[in-house]
Amino acid sequence: MEELTKLLKSQEEALLTAEVRTSLDRLSELLDDDFFEFGSSGTVIHKEDVFAENQKTVPQWKLSHFQVRMLAVDTALATYFIINKNNGRRTLRSSIWQNKQGKWKIVFHQGTVTKWDPEQLNSLLT
Repeated sequence: MEELTKLLKSQEEALLTAEVRTSLDRLSELLDDDFFEFGSSGTVIHKEDVFAENQKTVPQWKLSHFQVRMLAVDTALATYFIINKNNGRRTLRSSIWQNKQGKWKIVFHQGTVTKWDPEQLNSLLT
């Protein structure tokens, strides 16, 4: 489980970088063809929208409180807290990852704006 947690955390962190978010090839490696997201803005986003949206500006992020829970043998739920360093916006994030043909890909993601500080989350998320 520790190995999977490290892998999914590194893939989530990669998805926060301009290098990945502006590359259709890299996004395709990490996002399933059926990927969709309930964005923190209240919008529904599909795989093709992620690439189009990220041709604008990619913020700087700080990720913490990363956890993985297995939902099935080939399906995992990743949850974490993130701060947008550009505007201070805080969100709780969750992603459902599935292992498809030996590769872990996101099939669903959700971001929820929160007022919590990282220190306050320690007791809430354990």
